[in-house]
Amino acid sequence: MDRLTSANVRPAPDTTIAVLIPCYNEEAAIGAVIADFRKALPNAGIFVYDNNSSDRTVAVALAAGAEVRSERRQGKGHVVRRMFADVDAEIYVLVDGDATYDAASAPRMIEALVSDGLDMVVGVRVDQAPEAYRAGHRTGNWMLTSFLSSVFGEAFNDVLSGYRVFSRRFVKSFPALSSGFEIETELSVHALELALPVAELQTPYYARPEGSFSKLNTWRDGFRILSTILKLYRWEKPLQFFVAIGAFLALLSAGLAVPVVITYLEQGLVPRLPTAVLSMGLMTLAMLSVSSGLVLDTVTRGRREMKMLAYLSLPSARVSRSGQRSAKELPN
Repeated sequence: MDRLTSANVRPAPDTTIAVLIPCYNEEAAIGAVIADFRKALPNAGIFVYDNNSSDRTVAVALAAGAEVRSERRQGKGHVVRRMFADVDAEIYVLVDGDATYDAASAPRMIEALVSDGLDMVVGVRVDQAPEAYRAGHRTGNWMLTSFLSSVFGEAFNDVLSGYRVFSRRFVKSFPALSSGFEIETELSVHALELALPVAELQTPYYARPEGSFSKLNTWRDGFRILSTILKLYRWEKPLQFFVAIGAFLALLSAGLAVPVVITYLEQGLVPRLPTAVLSMGLMTLAMLSVSSGLVLDTVTRGRREMKMLAYLSLPSARVSRSGQRSAKELPN
């Protein structure tokens, strides 16, 4: 097959595009979000998943022409997991329902996904107003992005962006485990773990409309995201994780043992027996930690292979040249 370029590759005419919008009390913004994406992607299906809203979110979304469904378990992670399981499409656009993301950027993100054979395109937020991107959130995003980069060797510029475009391969092979706002971190780690083809595109980021309020708590959700990264580090890099713990325990054990050994060499006695026992116990725990890391590393490798097999079992996105339908797949 000859090389496909971004200039002549478009989604096939029968390719289905689904816009997925998780919502919680977005009465003031959801109507505009639906209208903007209807204009940007006139042939896409728009799905609003309500997460126990107490305002008129559902009524406004229905009036705007979206298909509205609900998820009773509270938390964005639960909503995303339900959306990925329920909705069947070739291309998925995930966006928050707060009218802060630029719908006009969606066609450009989709074209990048299809033309370059990608599995995820992340919209990197470029704030258009000082109040759009609060300083605390910006700092937290930088810290979490830096930490993710140090753990996995590479990362995204905006790991917490809620504006993403996915291939069917990605969505149907993604084992969503998070319950809250840390879902974006899990999506990013899944791509890094399997070395999937991804890209980032800068998109405008606007302030919320009047009457709309953020549900993100800087400290609470920041700690939850950091906790998720640590958990993912333990799951995906168990050898490094447990070796680090083992090294710390071994150093602590050695520090406690030094004065005991010196006293024994000088006097031939062990007067601080509890310290000697504690040192021995810590060294035993250090060895157990390293052993656990070795075992779990083997398990993780097998689990990663199963994820990759699940990913490869799904076909890649179809594309068309000059508007003609093509069943050919992009080269891996």
